[in-house]
Amino acid sequence: MQNRRSSSPKQRFNDLDTASALALQAMAFIVADSGHASRFLSLTGLDIANLRARLDSNDMQAAVLDYLLGDESLLLAFCAEANVPPEAIAPAHNALSQRGA
Repeated sequence: MQNRRSSSPKQRFNDLDTASALALQAMAFIVADSGHASRFLSLTGLDIANLRARLDSNDMQAAVLDYLLGDESLLLAFCAEANVPPEAIAPAHNALSQRGA
């Protein structure tokens, strides 16, 4: 029987590649809803073309996860759909924030 505690959300989501993939998945979730997409673009001051151009930036990916962390209901909805524990988002955000773009 495998020990489930050996792989905590922090351990699984704090490497850059996994954090980046999670942020891109979150961005797809956000833009799938026009209301959330509009609000995100308004808060960041970006238009859709700028957003697309910066999606590979660690800073932009960290901003996406920061947006999720600022809205608990959105965070929980994303995590339920993505089958990701909510406590995994902060370590992923930290991984992206520490490395910059």
